Amino acid sequence: TAAETAADDNALRRRLAALDAGGRTRLLAELVRTHAAAVLGHTSPDTLDPGRAFRELGFDSLASVELRNRLNAATGLRLPAGLVFDHPTPAALADFLGTELTDTEAVTAVIPSLPARPADRNPDADDDRIAIVSAACRLPGGVRSPEDLWRMLAEGRDGISGFPTDRGWSLDTLYDPDPDRIGTSVTRDGGFLHDAADFDAEFFGISPREALAMDPQQRLLLETTWELFERTAIDPSTLRGAPVGTYVGLMQQDYAARLLPYIPEDVEGFLGTGNSGSIVSGRLAYFFGLEGPAVTVDTACSSSLVALHLAVRALRSGECSLALAGGVNVMCSPELFVEFSRQGGLAPDGRCKSFAAAADGTAFGEGVGMLLVERLSDARRRGHPVLAVVRGSATNQDGASNGLTAPSGPSQQRVIRAALADAGLTASEVDVVEAHGTGTRLGDPIEAQALLATYGQDRPEDRPVWIGSLKSNIGHTSAAAGVAGVIKSVLGLRHGVMPKTLHVDGPTPEVDWSAGAGRLLTEARAWDDTGRPRRAGVSSFGVSGTNAHVILEQAPADPTVAADTLVDGPGTPETAPAAVPLLLSARTPEALRAQAAALSARIGDGSGVRAADVAFSLATGRGALGHRAVLVGTEENLAELSQGAAVSGGGLVSGRVVLVFPGQGSQWVGMAAELLAGSGVFAGRMAECERALAPYVDWSLAEALGSEDLLSRVDVVQPVLWAVMVSLAEVWRSFGVVPDAVVGHSQGEIAAACVAGGLSLDDGARVVALRSRAVGALAGRGGMASVSLPVGEVRGRLAGWGGRLSVAAVNGPLSTVVSGDADAVAELVEGCVGEGVRARLIEVDYASHSSHVE
Repeated sequence: TAAETAADDNALRRRLAALDAGGRTRLLAELVRTHAAAVLGHTSPDTLDPGRAFRELGFDSLASVELRNRLNAATGLRLPAGLVFDHPTPAALADFLGTELTDTEAVTAVIPSLPARPADRNPDADDDRIAIVSAACRLPGGVRSPEDLWRMLAEGRDGISGFPTDRGWSLDTLYDPDPDRIGTSVTRDGGFLHDAADFDAEFFGISPREALAMDPQQRLLLETTWELFERTAIDPSTLRGAPVGTYVGLMQQDYAARLLPYIPEDVEGFLGTGNSGSIVSGRLAYFFGLEGPAVTVDTACSSSLVALHLAVRALRSGECSLALAGGVNVMCSPELFVEFSRQGGLAPDGRCKSFAAAADGTAFGEGVGMLLVERLSDARRRGHPVLAVVRGSATNQDGASNGLTAPSGPSQQRVIRAALADAGLTASEVDVVEAHGTGTRLGDPIEAQALLATYGQDRPEDRPVWIGSLKSNIGHTSAAAGVAGVIKSVLGLRHGVMPKTLHVDGPTPEVDWSAGAGRLLTEARAWDDTGRPRRAGVSSFGVSGTNAHVILEQAPADPTVAADTLVDGPGTPETAPAAVPLLLSARTPEALRAQAAALSARIGDGSGVRAADVAFSLATGRGALGHRAVLVGTEENLAELSQGAAVSGGGLVSGRVVLVFPGQGSQWVGMAAELLAGSGVFAGRMAECERALAPYVDWSLAEALGSEDLLSRVDVVQPVLWAVMVSLAEVWRSFGVVPDAVVGHSQGEIAAACVAGGLSLDDGARVVALRSRAVGALAGRGGMASVSLPVGEVRGRLAGWGGRLSVAAVNGPLSTVVSGDADAVAELVEGCVGEGVRARLIEVDYASHSSHVE
């Protein structure tokens, strides 16, 4: 009835009013999941991931209406028909219900200090330059990370290989060295992602049917974007609802055409979204819940560099607070090779010979690259690593040039000068250019002359602008070419090395190299120390006529962080603990083992990465996925888990955190010494405790911790234990473990009261010091013991001592503490041990919680 519904509504509101924010969130999340499970016919709400979309959980329009009706009845609210579409996950719906039932504003969990909306910014401020804080990539030659790319560059090798064998290409008839043979390619090599078809659809909540219909470019972007966030220790789930921009370059879209002849009937409904250009950026925004601009850019070969330019502009204007920028290219058909073979613009050996005398055409490659960019001031405030700075950028168009697809030297000069003006730099202040450098006989000379006419002017002969191109290593990756060049340049800036350009027999004679101070990087070079930051220009020119140029600068030193130290105290290199907790999580048990194997290889690869750094990043930046493990130790433990070794102990814990503070008896000489040396948080709180205790004691904490004689005195050990416990709680708090409740046992109640805020530190110090001094007057007169028996049996045994012993505490069903005269306590323990009952003396010489202190 209406009356019953109103009563239930009032009861729910009263329950919510009695809870803190965390309790309200848990209650409403459970309410939503319980009713959602009932609608779907599940026996338990535990099977529903609160972060997954209702559509992915199995909700259709009818199920959505039924859930709305159930929640109407449960809450007494009049919820809209589009409830599930407006709030598409159980977590989001629970958040909405909280605002409706408690009159509070919804709280969107985002990365620390990321504003709900971008604040107004001064684009001219020095600390509002744009920082690149993360990069991720997949490139030819088995390159799966920026580190892999740097190894390829350092080794001076390319990633060119034969045509892929899993794409249905007619390899027997496709190749023909005759450039006039219709339907054939003059090369059978290129830069390929041979695992482009691999995709963990389940990880991203995508059904096998939809995954089959999706262009592999969308799949690669999902994977690399996830890696992008994790590489800067951002839990992707914290970005939902945040003003994060998504700018993705795209050119090739031939997957659907290849798929159509073989397509199963049951995937037809997914073809539109799976192969739409706009969905390339939109799917990333949808999956990660990003609410800034989402734009797919197609300016052909310059797409990804234009995407970075747009992201920089959006950040400067305050349109978003964080942005993704990059591009992707996968060739599902060989048509690009066939087309350029007819044009005579394809290198027969499948390799770009950028600016070389032997240049004989371009070579095509595949790849994906993504960058995470934000304002430099925001990066510093959020603790994100700054890999490099985007000092300036510009785009333009060739306009009415010598042909629709012909490059324009004057336009290239103009875009370079515009980028320099945007950066506030002169050409001589840039050291190297990562050129477009496709290896064609027409394009390379035009570009080289434009570089000499800009960067080659007004600089000494002994400090020329150096010119190179990544296309000599991986081929021309089209829409991913610009971002790949940026990642290469960022690596060079960080390592202080300009990598060599491959396959150059000598500079092309089609260029007047005397027209400016410019030289090809035919060998790797150490970056000269010029007394200013290293800088690199990156060019990318689209066949459509859209040009882009970006100027990168070496990352500035962070004035607030010392080099090679950790944030928030896992320790300096000298003090980091040998064993640290590594928090692993994955979607499946197999993936969990794979992650353990990858981490084991990373920690043990000789690169100097510390387990403490990895542990910190995992704890703060890894999402809490469905399958988890916590390992305490070194890479040997990771290796064992990766091989399927059983985990000792385990369980799924949900609910609130309680800190328990014990009484006296567990102290030892030298306790807390490692924490004092290795944790600034612990040492700082101990110093505060020492100052609070100073008016009441005549000893120091450091002295007492190392003295067996001092720790044997009750008026010393109790204040020492109080200080250690209060400081330990502060360490837990620094790692994000904030208690919902505290419990104290005996003198541990004083520490608990301080941590809970019931006592100030000064009041806690006064209570523990004066109480222990009073108890000290009883020293030598009594004792205490722990007996592993039920309290009833213990009381029966105590009858024989005529009141000289009593029960001090009941710690558990089989754990009872006895207190009283010292000789009587010793006799009790001796008798119990003689009967095979576990009993031990507690290291105190007074009888707490007994008639001695009453």
